[in-house]
Amino acid sequence: MTSPPPAPAPGAASAAEHVPWSQPAVVLATCGWVGRIPRAPGTFGAALGIGLSAAAARLECPLEVEAAVVVLLCVVGIPICGLAARQMGRGSDPGAIVWDEMASVPLGLLLVPAGERSPTLLLAAFLLHRLFDIWKPFPCRQLDRGHGGLGIMADDWGAAAWMALGLAVGRQAGWW
Repeated sequence: MTSPPPAPAPGAASAAEHVPWSQPAVVLATCGWVGRIPRAPGTFGAALGIGLSAAAARLECPLEVEAAVVVLLCVVGIPICGLAARQMGRGSDPGAIVWDEMASVPLGLLLVPAGERSPTLLLAAFLLHRLFDIWKPFPCRQLDRGHGGLGIMADDWGAAAWMALGLAVGRQAGWW
């Protein structure tokens, strides 16, 4: 009869807790390790997305080019986030993966003309996206149950859709 493996020393990390932070997919999915920020990493990922959208507006990027870049970020995010999640071994949607927030905020902002992306509107977009990403109204929670990278990305696409709807309501109300 064999004896069980020895228990790890107090304070020692188990193999399951080791994250390969230097793996390219992990570096990308965490947006250059922004996802390693210990508190609310998704908030920082969403801030990156606001920065991308603001930069596109500031550079007067044609809508077709901006849309192509945003769609590309969303599509390539599926395999990147899926691989990173497997490498990290921290469940189906590790909190450190923030590519989904970074790519989905600009997705929802594609519906706002670049000239209307004021600081007030961008703040509202940021807050709405965080609200819907955390709350996960229908169908976000169902999309989050998807498998691999698609599930990681899809719930944030849902949050972006809700964000865009909220921004449209705010625009109609004259808030921005």
